[in-house]
Amino acid sequence: MEIAVLAWGSLIWNPDNLQVRNPFAEGGPALPIEFSRISGNGRLTLVIDETDGQVCNTYFAMSSYTELDEARENLRVRENMEHVNGVGFVDFVSGEVSQRALERHPNAITIISRWAAHRNLDAVIWTALAGNFSEKLKRTFGIEEALSYLESLPRDSFALAAHYINSAPATVQTQFRNAFNERWPHNG
Repeated sequence: MEIAVLAWGSLIWNPDNLQVRNPFAEGGPALPIEFSRISGNGRLTLVIDETDGQVCNTYFAMSSYTELDEARENLRVRENMEHVNGVGFVDFVSGEVSQRALERHPNAITIISRWAAHRNLDAVIWTALAGNFSEKLKRTFGIEEALSYLESLPRDSFALAAHYINSAPATVQTQFRNAFNERWPHNG
């Protein structure tokens, strides 16, 4: 199988143990992306967010694996996910689609499928984690709420969060990222 891996965040600059045949390149589908997930170390990370996301160009690379289950497991390990269900996928050979991704971002599945159809791919995988800002903080995600959250972080945690935001590709321009750079123009 020819399996593409989509990326818009740290996979691009730090693929780590992700097995891909080539570096991530521009040209992935345009998807609604936002820094609306709080990671285990407190950073705000990028996820597909059909409610608060800004449409951004994504990147892609071809998986070194030719079996979808192996490619999904490789991405799960790279992303430190507990379960492979957090890896979104569309399998054009079997017609199967990730149920978790359908629950979290159904419109993105359509966009990804259209993009893949023009590239004769057998499958596409991506990190299908949901935004969890509201769940973690018990308040609705918004630009001011996210900025306030960052302001509340200890200095080291803020530096880690700022590094992640600054490392995101230039094509990932979200409302939050713009507000972050206005508030802290010399943060990195």
